[in-house]
Formats: sequence, C-alpha cells, structure tokens
Amino acid sequence: MQLDAKIPEGPIAEKWDKCRFSNKLVNPANKRKYEVIIVGTGLAGASAAATLGELGYNVKSFCIQDSPRRAHSIAAQGGINAAKNYQGDGDSIFRLFYDTVKGGDFRAREANVYRLAQVSNNIIDQCVAQGVPFAREYGGTLANRSFGGAQVSRTFYARGQTGQQLLLGAYTAMMRQVATGKVKMYTRREMMDLVVVDGVAKGIIVRNLVTGEIEKYSAHAVVLATGGYGNVYFLSTNAMASNVTAAYRSYKRGAGFANPCFVQIHPTCIPVHGEFQSKLTLMSESLRNDGRVWVPKAKGDKRHPNDIPEDERDYYLERKYPSFGNLVPRDVASRNAKQACDEGHGIGETGLGVYLDFADAIKRDGLDVVMRKYGNLFHMYQKITDSDPTKEPMQIYPAIHYTMGGLWVDYHLMTTVPGLYATGECNFSDHGANRLGASALMQGLADGYFVLPYTIGNYLATVPPVPTNTNDPAFEAAANEVKDQIAKLLKNTKSGKGGQTVDHYHKELGKIMWDYCGMARKKEGLEYALKRIPEIRAEFWENVVVPGSGQELNQSLERAGRVADFLEFGELLVRDALQREESCGGHFREESQTEENEAKRDDANFSYVAVWEYKGQGTAPALHKEPLTFEYVTPSQRSYK
Repeated sequence: MQLDAKIPEGPIAEKWDKCRFSNKLVNPANKRKYEVIIVGTGLAGASAAATLGELGYNVKSFCIQDSPRRAHSIAAQGGINAAKNYQGDGDSIFRLFYDTVKGGDFRAREANVYRLAQVSNNIIDQCVAQGVPFAREYGGTLANRSFGGAQVSRTFYARGQTGQQLLLGAYTAMMRQVATGKVKMYTRREMMDLVVVDGVAKGIIVRNLVTGEIEKYSAHAVVLATGGYGNVYFLSTNAMASNVTAAYRSYKRGAGFANPCFVQIHPTCIPVHGEFQSKLTLMSESLRNDGRVWVPKAKGDKRHPNDIPEDERDYYLERKYPSFGNLVPRDVASRNAKQACDEGHGIGETGLGVYLDFADAIKRDGLDVVMRKYGNLFHMYQKITDSDPTKEPMQIYPAIHYTMGGLWVDYHLMTTVPGLYATGECNFSDHGANRLGASALMQGLADGYFVLPYTIGNYLATVPPVPTNTNDPAFEAAANEVKDQIAKLLKNTKSGKGGQTVDHYHKELGKIMWDYCGMARKKEGLEYALKRIPEIRAEFWENVVVPGSGQELNQSLERAGRVADFLEFGELLVRDALQREESCGGHFREESQTEENEAKRDDANFSYVAVWEYKGQGTAPALHKEPLTFEYVTPSQRSYK
C-alpha cells in the first residue's frame, strides 16, 4: 500500500489555490457523460450530490433511510464554526486552523486543516443564501457563540437545531438536482460491498431494505459519505442505524483505515440509566457557554443539588483551567468528569454523572434570554429525564459521540483505492485525536460543497467517458458474497439451533470496548479485549438468532450484518489503540500521563497517521505510517489553564 498524501508544495495559505489550478479539468460537455455514486445523504453526501449535479455530472445517491432528511446530521445541535470574525474578537483563518490542530492534539495534517479553515467562510455564505435560519443579533447580523477549545466566538447556530437546518439547506439543493434529473435518488438501500475491478472502484452492491433484493450499480467514481462508527460501543449518541459497514467493507476491498482508535468522548450527555437502553442522548456543547459544571466537594453527597451550598461545590473545570473554564475542549472536559466520578464525587444513582447548572445564567440574563438560546434543548432534557433544568441542574456524563478515525484519504479526498472517495466523518483527515465542537458540520459541508467538486474532476479527467455497466464478473462475485453472508446469518434460525439475539452480542462487544478501550486504556486491558472479541465473534456466528427471511423488510437482518462488521472492526480499533502507546486527545493511556494526570503525548515516536491494510480473514492487518510534519504549528503540551 502506497501512501501519497498529494499535498501541494509551497506556503500553506497557497496550497489549496495551487491544487485547484493544477488539477485536470473535465469540460462541461464531458461532465454529462460521467456517473458518480454517492453513498449517504447527510451534510457531506447531500452537499456533494447537489454540487456535482449542478456541475453536470450524473449522480446516483443512496441512503438507508426512507428520506435523505433523516440522515444523522440532523442530530447535530450546537453550531458550525467559521472564521468570519464578526465579533471583532481576534479570530482569523489562521486562528481557526491553529485551534483545530491544537484541539486535535497535533495528530492531524496541517494542509487539510488549513484548507478547512479557508473554506469555512464560504460555507456560511452558501447556507445563508439557501435560507438557513441562523440566529441573528438585534440589528440583523448573524450571531455567534463560543464553543470548547477556543477563546473567540466563531460558532454560527440555529438554536439547538443547527444540523437539521443545515441539512434542510443541502437537501433542498440536492432535490433541485433530483428534479432536473441530474441526481437519481435511491432510498431504503444499504451498501453491502464495494466492487473493485483491476484495483479501481467501479461500483457498489446494495440491499433493497424493503424487498430484500440485492442490486448492482456501476459508476466512474464512488463517494462514501456514510458517517462514523461510534455504535461499535453499542451505547453512543449516534442514531441506531449509524454503522461501519460501508467503510469497513471498503477496507476489506483495499482501502486503508486510518486511526480507528480515535473516537470522541462527548462530555455533555444524559447519563446511562439502565441495562435496557439502546442509545444515549447528547446535550449540546453550547450549553457549556452558560452552564457551570460542578460536583459536591464531599464524596458520596446525595443531597438534592439545590440543597448543597455554594461553598460545598467544586466547579472543577473553572478551578483547574481558569483561562478556558467550562469551555475546555471535549476530551479535557470528559476526562475530568470521569476523574471526579472515579474519586467518589459523582452524582445520581449510579455515581456516574456531574452537574451542569444554569442558575447563575438565569439569574444574570433572565429566563427568557436563556430559553431563547437553549429552549428546545431544555425541553428535550425534561422530556427524557422528567427534570426541569431551569429549576435544578442537568445531570451529564461523557459518552461515545463522533469518530475522528476513518478511511485514509489524500489531499484530494481519495482513498487508497483509485476512484473511491471518502468525505465527512467517514474519512480521517481533519480532526486528529479530538474534534473541536462545531467542526463536524464544517467538515461535512466543506468536503461536499467546496473540496470534492474540485478534486474529483482531476481523477475523472483520466477516465474514458464511456457508459458504465455491471457486466464485469466482479459485480456478480461481490453480489454472491453478500448473498452468502445473508444466508449464513439466517441459518441458525432455519436450523432451530440459535440461542441469542443480535443485540445480546452487540451489548457484549460494546461493554468490552467501553471498559477496555474507552476513555482510559492500558496495555493489559487492550490485550484482554483483543483476546475476548474474537471469542464473542465466534459465539455470534454459532448462536445468533435472526428471525424472518432475506426477501422482505427485516430489521433484525439489517442489524445482524452491521454487528457482524462491528465484531471484526472492533478488533481493528483495539489493535490500533494497543500500538499507540501514548495519551492524546481523549485517548488516555494510563502508562502515559503527566504528574498532574494530564494526557502525555509522545511526539518522537507517534507523530504519524496509523493506516491499516486488510490482509485477509484470520491474518493480522499490516500497519503503514504517514508521518505528520508541522511547519506552522509547533506541537506542545496542550494547556487550557
């Protein structure tokens, strides 16, 4: 596997312009002859489909939901970053770049991150033109709020519904192209495999989730915009349908998987309340603008929070990090919440929670002002917990959220398989070991609107503009492999010998992942997980019960296929965590910490992207390393004090 990042030479501020000018172009008449498959209709997928359709390409767009509007991007709450500097508080493209590289604990490519900061301002203009209802100041100008990891206000928002409003903008742009015939929409389809012919991506195999039919589709290029893999932990803030299947099966066809152990632990989630939960609920990081995080100073203090006097509360983030206070990055806030609970100061029935208190903000600004900012979030919290956050503090605890790891891509967003691209959360490229809040929406839209449309033409210009088809034997072979796996998943039910549900094994895997490869990790625990996961996988294939058939709508079968991939991918994730013998971002190796119990990086030995190459079932994957060099931001011990 050759890793050529294709980063242009020259000053960092000129690299993207240089790349765009040097790229080969496809003339408008020829664009009509090319077909592009885009899998996923979230912000990255919908914006790419809209833009490529507008350019004249023929786009085939696939989503597993009944409508593109149900993509998980709608769940994003707090905002989207851009370096507009409307507040006049010292922001700039370089500061956004600097904050993002530092926030990622110096484990991201400088060139990619700078480009992200560069195009961020265009995203806001694009979305305003689409009618996205961003919050505005009294005079009509767009409002900004602050977010973790930055000392400037650069986050644009639409109350606590920013992801939904941005997706509606991208969706309407895409549906305009559907109406013109340039984008063809395929709903209720799940990508089951990538078709590679002579080392080049030529199409995909999907399952029609309504009829069960296995379908084959060809194109000149394939774009994956399928989101992250946080559900490998079972409990996460992700939608239940979020999965790793498209990315992982592309990995098995030759696409390198980069930094799979880099997962985001979000500090502001509603705590786990029982064994029968299927997911966790995120409360926006924007709440930390006005909410103060604290725990009782006395261990095991079970009094009602309103009965605990001010001098008996520990506002630990404000105490430890006076410069940033409650607005430290997510990994720092998460690790400190865990530490407070581990030391016996946790709240709630489980002791796994801390308070997020709005009493001071309500007293200072008035309830009306606070509700205008966060009203829908407060209502959501109250519906789930039956507790009113305007009258008593929220209870929060860290949970698995975003994933920084993903398919390896070069500067053009192409994977190690020619013709296969990965955008948004599906790729690894922009966030290093920790994503700053409000940067996910920024990356998804940057990739779809302003990066991929420029770079995909460079590849297509080298591909003959002849019609594609699914006649190659590789399509039939891939379809048969999919059918064989489905038959294997259903065999225990048919024989009557199966014994456990899909969720049983998913929960077992998730518990292993959280306990041994979650916020805190150590060599012995990771080695145990590497031993235990293959055992769970063997039990799964021997005993899982999947009712129904493959020729119908069968959600148990859908989940079974995804969990089968999680049971393989989980092992890859743990293997990656084991080889990275350093603490960085939210990935706290207990063997690597400072005297103050902060994460301790090892730049001398681990300043690289870990890229894994599939070597076959039962064979250990090969590790390749893309060295990370820093010319503009000097790696240093992160300090938010």
